[in-house]
Amino acid sequence: MNVDRMFLHKVYHRLSLLSLSPPHSLPFKPLHFTSVLSPAHLRTRRSPYDVVRSIRTSAAPMATSRLRNLVPVNAGASEDASDGGATNGSVSSTAAAASLDGEEDATLGVRYRLPPQEIKDIVDAPPLPALSFSPRRDKILFLKRRALPPLAELARPEEKLAGVRIDGKCNTRTRMSFYTGIGIHQFLPDGTLGPEIEVRGFPDGAKINFVTWSPDGRHLAFTIRFDEGESTTSKLKVWVAQVETGIAKPLFKSEEIFLNAVFDNFVWVNDSSLLVCTIPQSRGDPPKKPLVPFGPKIQSNEQKSIIQVRTFQDLLKDEYDEDLFDYYATTQLVLASLDGAVKEIGPPAVYTSMDPSPDQKYLLISSIHRPYSFIVPCGRFPKKVDVWTADGKFVREICDLPLAEDIPIAFSSVRKGKRSINWRADKPSTLYWVETQDEGDAKVDVSPRDIVYTQSAEPLEGEGPTVLHKLDLRYGGISWSDDSLALVYESWYKTRRTRTWVISPGSNDVSPRILFDRSSEDVYSDPGSPMLRRTPAGTYVLAKVKKENEEGTYLLLNGNGATPEGDIPFLDLFDINTGNKERIWKSDKEKYYETVVALMSDEEEGDLLIDHLKVLTSKESKTENTQYSILSWPEKKAVQITNFPHPYPQLASLQKELVKYQRKDGVQLTATLYLPPGYDPARDGPLPCLFWSYPGEFKSKDAAGQVRGSPNEFAGIGPTSALLWLARRHALPLPIVLLLCFGHSVFAILSGPTIPIIGEGDKEANDSYVEQLVASAEAAVEEVVRRGVAHPDKIAVGGHSYGAFMTANLLAHAPHLFSCGIARSGAYNRTLTPFGFQNEDRTLWEATSTYVEMSPFMSANKIKKPILLIHGEEDNNSGTLTMQSDRFFNALKGHGALSRLVILPFESHGYAARESIMHVLWESDRWLQKYCVSNTSNVNADSDASKENLGTGSTYSESKSVAASGGGSPEVSNSEHEGFDSLPRSSLW
Repeated sequence: MNVDRMFLHKVYHRLSLLSLSPPHSLPFKPLHFTSVLSPAHLRTRRSPYDVVRSIRTSAAPMATSRLRNLVPVNAGASEDASDGGATNGSVSSTAAAASLDGEEDATLGVRYRLPPQEIKDIVDAPPLPALSFSPRRDKILFLKRRALPPLAELARPEEKLAGVRIDGKCNTRTRMSFYTGIGIHQFLPDGTLGPEIEVRGFPDGAKINFVTWSPDGRHLAFTIRFDEGESTTSKLKVWVAQVETGIAKPLFKSEEIFLNAVFDNFVWVNDSSLLVCTIPQSRGDPPKKPLVPFGPKIQSNEQKSIIQVRTFQDLLKDEYDEDLFDYYATTQLVLASLDGAVKEIGPPAVYTSMDPSPDQKYLLISSIHRPYSFIVPCGRFPKKVDVWTADGKFVREICDLPLAEDIPIAFSSVRKGKRSINWRADKPSTLYWVETQDEGDAKVDVSPRDIVYTQSAEPLEGEGPTVLHKLDLRYGGISWSDDSLALVYESWYKTRRTRTWVISPGSNDVSPRILFDRSSEDVYSDPGSPMLRRTPAGTYVLAKVKKENEEGTYLLLNGNGATPEGDIPFLDLFDINTGNKERIWKSDKEKYYETVVALMSDEEEGDLLIDHLKVLTSKESKTENTQYSILSWPEKKAVQITNFPHPYPQLASLQKELVKYQRKDGVQLTATLYLPPGYDPARDGPLPCLFWSYPGEFKSKDAAGQVRGSPNEFAGIGPTSALLWLARRHALPLPIVLLLCFGHSVFAILSGPTIPIIGEGDKEANDSYVEQLVASAEAAVEEVVRRGVAHPDKIAVGGHSYGAFMTANLLAHAPHLFSCGIARSGAYNRTLTPFGFQNEDRTLWEATSTYVEMSPFMSANKIKKPILLIHGEEDNNSGTLTMQSDRFFNALKGHGALSRLVILPFESHGYAARESIMHVLWESDRWLQKYCVSNTSNVNADSDASKENLGTGSTYSESKSVAASGGGSPEVSNSEHEGFDSLPRSSLW
């Protein structure tokens, strides 16, 4: 009976693979190129109190999202991957009756597909809200989020200008996420939450962005926009809501004032007024591209300047692009009061940031201007920083930096001139900045390397800046307290050295001293980060704590607590003068993973009393998702304030273990092993296994072998996470052994096995990249096989971005380990990134052999195992041009490799649209079923190269090539009859 049910389910599953029928303006299909050839062929302002539960993060290089990570609640940030969940994609059902063995014929005309229901259900689970606490810590916002966006949103026209992608209809960055609603809760005396007050007053269907508290916590400012229609515009308008009532209304009475959010958006100047970036009302229509250019496009280096830049994308190309960039980026600053008063301040310009001084008397205004560049993005354009009064009067120029095309590619190199210009958080209106002494070139040996200066906003005549501190490494920031205490950070990437200095900003008599001097790689020695408290001015300074009737200055150090058993987060009371520590809290290490998220008792001025301390904590376990609590001293009583449901209860009993093993050179390695609910290796035998990882570079073997993460962290599953295959068995309530017998994809997942690429001393890590990569993979595979949880012939490897690069290299150089691979959004030919990549800062001409040996493109003839390549058609990540996958696939096909290329229309480096994500999962599931679970690709190989590389005499062959235009129906070509190059050029992109 069980066998009959399995057979019927298998038939039903194959008949229920769905495809999408989108609006006719969208492509019906992702682009597919399948090589199955015979062997003879072939931004935002945020505070520490803005919290988002990152349940799913597509395009993350690792399989699991780190749920303790905090990201800004500001949904206005442009993103390549949405934190969403359900629906919104237009999906219709069509039958796909092909069997697994003959499925290629059915996929020649493939449309968007849906993965198996058990995977789809997890991806479509409703997203949890983001949280934001009021300045007074007496209220909390629940910012409600939508599900994954439909492809139609990504298909909106966008302008690619100066490294920025602009939605001209909204005058914002493209692909913005948004909130669908705002709920306000009051903290009750017992620490629990009161009933929700819904922010209301705006029309239904509004998309909410840039939610910001007023300094006094009595108002919320945010923007709303709508889908463009006959009577609506998609441009953003600023609204303000009263927190006590939830009633919202537009900030501007005029219907013609819209937000320009290409760079900054708005900021509260004081409790009752905002400075807003608006679209100039005098702006006309966009400039029209001339039908005939005025002349050729010319770039010249007759001055023989040495200019080395990485492979930036979306750059300006000509004068028309320059004009278009100015058109969309030019802003008119407007000072608006809650009583309706409106005043334009300053001339229209390309303003990139605006920051009020703590005393609300001045504005620090940054802008960029011409001459622009065709080889670097806008962050390197000429930059001007000025001080204005709060009502818009010019005070003085801080700097006007020239175009920075010549920043060296060596890590720790920076721009020449003043940088990191900010207000001191502990002073009413004092500026500080840093200036390099090495011309910004990390290869220049000089002491000091950076100097930090301070100066008042309006200095007296003849009063110059004051030297605050001199640094021999690269400046990394300052945490302010007062004139007696500040912490200055510096670091150097090449050596991984990081130092923390204690200084007394107001006293020249007190010498600076080093507080911490350590390796940034050594997580076991990490003392933690000092916690900050909010001041009445809305800035953040070091939280100084005192004990009753005791002298001494204490800081709160919040640390991850890395240990050989995993992270055990802690909170230490640290005596800044003696260095003594007292551990006042730590996580439960037996079952839970807990962290201190933010300080909640900083609403009053002065030092904090330890017995009045309150902090926000998070708590999770392997099977319990994260909840938040308020922890109060001296009892250390925790009151839970959230009760989020389990996002995927079908996996509530999954098995998770932090495993340790050694590489053959003695380096300690770790990985997180996930097993399906109910699986017993003794009873069910070994499973197919999916190995998903991302390499990292280290300077020491000891640091590379340290354990990172906790075995008790909740298993966060993103929309394209490898952990989705843990749910694959839940389609039928059958024993795992029967599911395996009938070819169902019951998987073990080896998530994040460490792949350290180590370069000790003067050695360069990448000079032995391939050897270390293979050794790490061999050790991981041997461990899961030794444990009896993975079948040695059914292990697949996969990764995203640099993980895709890893995947291709492993299939080329360690084919004996893996049955197939999935490589998403990778770069495969390092000669196309000649001025550095990832953590490599040598050029192609300085390290030619390393570039060539690391490039799987150069070893395409060695790849004999099936490889699935997936890439976004609009990838804007530096180095991972879509062309990388295109050319790699051609190389594979030219050598008879069993391969398939899927190009996702409108997608960038990470995948955002529901249709795209579902199709990626369908492609991946199909690949894993066919070439890992069933392993149907084994055919005897007769070439010496195959025998040498495989060790098993196996090669692989399929027979079709499919291409689709990004703008409509696909064109189909069978590579047995016509070459790939015979396709129209438009179909390749």
